[in-house]
Amino acid sequence: MRPDEIEALFTRDSGDYVFARWGRPLAPVVFGVKDETLGTIKGAVEAVCQLAGHEMAETDPELGSNFMWFFFSDWAELPEVPGLDRLVPDLGPLVKRLQDADANQYRIFRFDAAGAIKACFVFLRMDKHLSTVPAETLALSQVVQSMLLWSDLAFRDRSPLAVAGETTVLRPDIAALIRAAYDPVMPAAADDPSHALRLSARAVAAS
Repeated sequence: MRPDEIEALFTRDSGDYVFARWGRPLAPVVFGVKDETLGTIKGAVEAVCQLAGHEMAETDPELGSNFMWFFFSDWAELPEVPGLDRLVPDLGPLVKRLQDADANQYRIFRFDAAGAIKACFVFLRMDKHLSTVPAETLALSQVVQSMLLWSDLAFRDRSPLAVAGETTVLRPDIAALIRAAYDPVMPAAADDPSHALRLSARAVAAS
């Protein structure tokens, strides 16, 4: 993956280069699914964390759970979740915007003082489209998109996943990029596009 391709993955619609990775172990919790789907999601989190060389934990000392997944059928259900308005600022207006856009997914990140990710909230409205996606594919896609602060344009035209035979897998170039991003010598957050050059060099070495 060329440096300019990597730069594009972290350049937002505003033109700003914004990169961040997790600065603490992931402690996931999932709401609204059956036990077998819960195992699939946690398996995807474990697989991507292993790829990145990053840790998981049962609990986060500050937040309890820092990687929260919510599955539901209507955005109107979110304001009814007890305490969610304390975790998600301006929850009411956000729900209205998502309803107006007919969105079926949304992610919110929180950051620590160093700019690293300290929490992520994943919201999935199981409409007709998402309901046809295999659980393994949906889980892997969401974990990958939550491991780094990608651009809001990053995967609009091309998925981070690929099909190998009858199996959906992480694209090798994205896998190498995630490994590079979690290299201990790399910063946990960056806003200078030259950071993409460093990522490119490590991604080549990791691939």
